[in-house]
Amino acid sequence: MDGMDTADPTAPLDQLRASLPADVVETRPDSMEAFRRDWSRDAGAGMPLAVVRPRDAGEVQATVRWAAEHRVPVVPRGAGSGLSGGASAVGGGLVLSLDRMRAIDVDVATQVAYVEPGALNAEVKAAAAEQGLWYAPDPASYAISSIGGNVATNAGGLCCVKYGVTADYVLGMDVVLADGRLVTLGGPRIKDVAGLSLVQLFVGSEGMLGVITRVVLRLQPPPPTPATLVATFPTTRSAADAVVAIRSATRPSMLELMDAASVNAVEDHRAMGLDRSAGALLIGRSDAPGAARADEVALMEKACAEAGAVEVFVTEDADEGEMFAEARRAAFPAIETRGSVMLEDVGVPVPLLPDLLTAIADVAERHDLEIPTVAHAGDGNTHPIVVFDAADPASVERAHAAFAEVMAAAIALGGTITGEHGVGRAKKAALPDQLGEDVMDLNRRVKAALDPANILNPGAVL
Repeated sequence: MDGMDTADPTAPLDQLRASLPADVVETRPDSMEAFRRDWSRDAGAGMPLAVVRPRDAGEVQATVRWAAEHRVPVVPRGAGSGLSGGASAVGGGLVLSLDRMRAIDVDVATQVAYVEPGALNAEVKAAAAEQGLWYAPDPASYAISSIGGNVATNAGGLCCVKYGVTADYVLGMDVVLADGRLVTLGGPRIKDVAGLSLVQLFVGSEGMLGVITRVVLRLQPPPPTPATLVATFPTTRSAADAVVAIRSATRPSMLELMDAASVNAVEDHRAMGLDRSAGALLIGRSDAPGAARADEVALMEKACAEAGAVEVFVTEDADEGEMFAEARRAAFPAIETRGSVMLEDVGVPVPLLPDLLTAIADVAERHDLEIPTVAHAGDGNTHPIVVFDAADPASVERAHAAFAEVMAAAIALGGTITGEHGVGRAKKAALPDQLGEDVMDLNRRVKAALDPANILNPGAVL
């Protein structure tokens, strides 16, 4: 489903402006520039007809109704922290930025939060914490990514190995459909099997099926303070072998891997005391209650030692442990300073993680490129980051080839081209290789049923 069936770039914007408050529709090119791309920095992003920044669901409805009437593409946008080009502007279309819709309402008794899509993940965490509750999903970008974007891509994060991904916390949502209707799906109920599971259909749909205007998020009591384990290894594969052993025996609350290139990128960018000589770094956490925490940490220590760890360090100090987690979160911005980047998000079943990391290293060597890799290792989700010189056509060509080969390697191992970033526009060419034609057809049928005119994020995913 590439692009629109038809589109009218001269559609009467005055009608749209008249239906919305004066400051909602922006058409100045200099002001729209900041809304054209997400963090993938898609070179193919178009120049929109306008950027619309509504403050409530009614204004979203008015915008989508106008777009449907005039067959104008609509690209929903959150905080712009996406990594796969899912929020790249379409030329002559609208960018529907939900950044002004930030309300958060915590219901303590029901242990849910009613959240508008522009609220940041960190803001939801803070609002829940004020009431003695916890919102678990924690993508590395939690401080800058929005809940709407998290839901649209089914974002994961550092603690998802034990606590799950965004989909596990979405109980309901309000969605504006492609014809402008506002529907409410699900709600603040733990169990509800009335009708098809439409809530989960919209989680991870990347703005193709509707515009999410409110989400009902499940909260829970905060976990115990964790103990943190940090282990260094001579090779990436030995660290991955430790991950497989750990996950065969337990489910820690965090199990993150950084290869040598990502460790050194972080230290170059911001000295954090990481061991530059390590072939790989593994950061594990246990928040098991009582004596079980010490048992789980001991199990992780044993697995690391048996896999060939050079050093294993354990701390019970929460602040010290958080420093290592922060080093892991710093990897993306640190690696970006090394050149232009293409960000991967491939995953495999945990037992095949060593093979995937070996395949990524082979791709890097074959194409003479640096591909620093960090991973939510505990659930087999890796982030290889292809670094290249955008001013060198040969380097660009090698980077595109490497990007495709990393996805192909994951598919060959029975894995996925995206664990949590979404397909967007950057990975759509590889999607049929993973899903196959029959499943692609099912995806296209769902899209056509909910958006027959193909106005919602055309050109993304399918």
